[in-house]
Amino acid sequence: RRPRPPNAEGELSSSSAPLHTLPLAQPHNRPGHDWPRSLASMSTAGRSGGSGGFQRVKRGWVWNQFFVLEEYMGSDPQYVGKLHTDLDKGESAVKYTLSGEGAGTIFTIDQTTGDIHALRSLDREEKPYYTLRAQAVDIETNRPLEPESEFVIKVQDINDNEPKFLEGPYTASVPEMSPVGTYVTKVTATDADDPTYGNSARVVYSILHGQPYFSVDPKTGVIRTALPNMDREVKELYQVLIQAKDMGGQLGGLAGTTTINITLSDVNDNPPRFSKSIFHLRVPESSAVGSAVGRIKAHDLDIGKNAEVDYNIIPGDERGTFDITTNEHNQEGIIILRRPLDYETRKAYTFKVEASNAHLDPRFHSFGPYKDTATVKINILDVDEPPVFSKPSYTMDIHEDTQLGTTIGAVTAQDLDAGSSPVRYSIDWKSDLDSFFDIDPVTGTISISELLDRESIAQHNITVVATKVNNPVLTSRVSVTVHVLDVNEFPPELAIPYETFVCESAKVGQVIQIISAKDQDLPMTGQKFSFKSPQEGVLTIFFLNLDNTAGVVTLRKGFRRRTQEIYHLPVVIEDSGLPVKNSTSTLTIRVCACDSDGALLTCNAEAIFLPVGLSTGALIAILLCIVILLVIVVLYVGVRRQKKKETLMTSKEDIRDNVIHYDDEGGGEEDTHAFDMGTLRNPKAIKENLFRRDVKPEAGAIPRPAIASQDSADIQNFICQRLQEHDGDTSAPPYDSLATYAYEGEGSVAESLSSIESLTGETEEDYDYLNEWGPRFKTLAGIFGERSESQTDITSTTSTTTTENKH
Repeated sequence: RRPRPPNAEGELSSSSAPLHTLPLAQPHNRPGHDWPRSLASMSTAGRSGGSGGFQRVKRGWVWNQFFVLEEYMGSDPQYVGKLHTDLDKGESAVKYTLSGEGAGTIFTIDQTTGDIHALRSLDREEKPYYTLRAQAVDIETNRPLEPESEFVIKVQDINDNEPKFLEGPYTASVPEMSPVGTYVTKVTATDADDPTYGNSARVVYSILHGQPYFSVDPKTGVIRTALPNMDREVKELYQVLIQAKDMGGQLGGLAGTTTINITLSDVNDNPPRFSKSIFHLRVPESSAVGSAVGRIKAHDLDIGKNAEVDYNIIPGDERGTFDITTNEHNQEGIIILRRPLDYETRKAYTFKVEASNAHLDPRFHSFGPYKDTATVKINILDVDEPPVFSKPSYTMDIHEDTQLGTTIGAVTAQDLDAGSSPVRYSIDWKSDLDSFFDIDPVTGTISISELLDRESIAQHNITVVATKVNNPVLTSRVSVTVHVLDVNEFPPELAIPYETFVCESAKVGQVIQIISAKDQDLPMTGQKFSFKSPQEGVLTIFFLNLDNTAGVVTLRKGFRRRTQEIYHLPVVIEDSGLPVKNSTSTLTIRVCACDSDGALLTCNAEAIFLPVGLSTGALIAILLCIVILLVIVVLYVGVRRQKKKETLMTSKEDIRDNVIHYDDEGGGEEDTHAFDMGTLRNPKAIKENLFRRDVKPEAGAIPRPAIASQDSADIQNFICQRLQEHDGDTSAPPYDSLATYAYEGEGSVAESLSSIESLTGETEEDYDYLNEWGPRFKTLAGIFGERSESQTDITSTTSTTTTENKH
């Protein structure tokens, strides 16, 4: 059925009877779903007054929703609406229940009357509607009187949110000189209120600050230019304040603002302009070609590529001497020197320079030409320059062995300055260390001071220095090359010492050797050598005429080693120089045995070639093996010797005490020369006033006398006394020290053998008892038995005790 609106009290009802009236957003009771027969009968009975029979209850539903105003500020709960069923006769027999979103916390229902109230203020922007379920139950049995149904409580919007620009502040750009109405940017404001209800979310845009330069469309928020010919060079940045107001801009609406920073982008609407019409420059005549000799600049009010300037020299009387380029960083015109300057030839130059924009905008051609010209006047400054040689370098020729003092050439330099100072010449001594040449300081003529030899030095490279008289600091240098020409002074000779042989089976006319010649002189073009033999015999020389070579030819056959083993063939060699030089050399030719192919086998008893057997490589390998074996043996012996030296102590860093045993008998008095006998002294004989050797004596420190064992105490008591003494010694060093004591002790079966205490005695002792001690003392008994008349010292072993001084 169609929904019906609520009555004035918010109650939903139906004219049908019996009718269960619940406001619903959507029906959730499915068609054809019958309510339990018992409930239907109960309702029917209550309706008809208890008439008998079963009758289906006719239900009438009203589909609608409740509304509650958001942001309610009252002190009492806000009334939402009323639920009522036709089964409720006002006898308090029906109880209404509420469940779903916010039931009990946000919304509450009067179980008896069905009135619904909101317990707190609601915010539509937080949650626009709530879905709840309601049911009517018997108050006594708590049994449902009709099925549970859903309904919606919608939060009705009020204008409590102002428009907001979520993307602000904005940044935009528009070209300068743009026509009115040029699009700049678009702004958008959002309103959280309900756009479907009233005008709470209807936003209108307006400009609060930024007129008359820009305008905004009130509906779309599009910003456009409103003033023509806005010039960036006058003002570049504009700050526009845009307001968005809801309620269609009416009074009482809420508003929000945002800022738009609009920048005018540059266009090429300004030509370059020189700051002055004439530029004066002064350039020294010594400026290098390719260097920058001056700078000029045309200023352009535009920026970026629109301010790029091209400079050109208008053809004039500069005659290609200068050129101009653009500095890309600051758009300056750099004047470049293309030809050398000479003050004596020309003292000034004048030409015009044109500056123009590289990127033109056709919209502004009507403004006039985008170029400007200026005149550049360059004055050449005179500079005192060094002398200038007539040639960049000089070359001279001279024959070797030419007489000393002979002039071989001259150099010329002059001062081109206006003063025209005289020039003096000299040879750089570093280029002529042996002083082969001299130069006249005034005329510049070069002569020979030492004999020249082409075979030693064929070419001399010297440096001549020209200096101005009025300014010796200004010098010029030029290179002079002297070629030493050859004189035919050396006779030709054989190129190498030939070792020639002839086979015993040689035939008549057989060539057995090809020879050539050499000459120390510089060979002239077409120089030839001629060969001949002054004597006739079994061998002769003939000229082959191939690269100045000749061949040795046999005139007969049947050579025999037994008859003649060696032949000597004189060879006369003559060159083609002037004067002609010749020499005679002798070829030694051996008669040798050859095989059938003419290969050499042997000459007499000597073998000219290496014997067949081991090759050279094999011999070298054998020698290397022998050397390696020798090195291994030497290393092995060295290691063995090193091990023998370290048998007692394998490491020099081992600082542990070592006890070394010797099985040798003492040598008597001879041992006193090998060590200090004082180490075996009796403690009773220790000298007084001795300082410690391990510390530096301090001023005022009184040395303590050593405590002697007067009562012949045993060694343990003696050690304890010494230990106490060192523990209480304040002058001892703050580290562990080693103290050594010489004390024999008491109670020896053989009594004391030391002769230390008897050094000052005059009594004589009888040493015959040594024979009773066994074979080990046989040698000692023999020594003292023979010298029984004199007093003898016997060296005995001492007991050495080491203690650590602990501080």
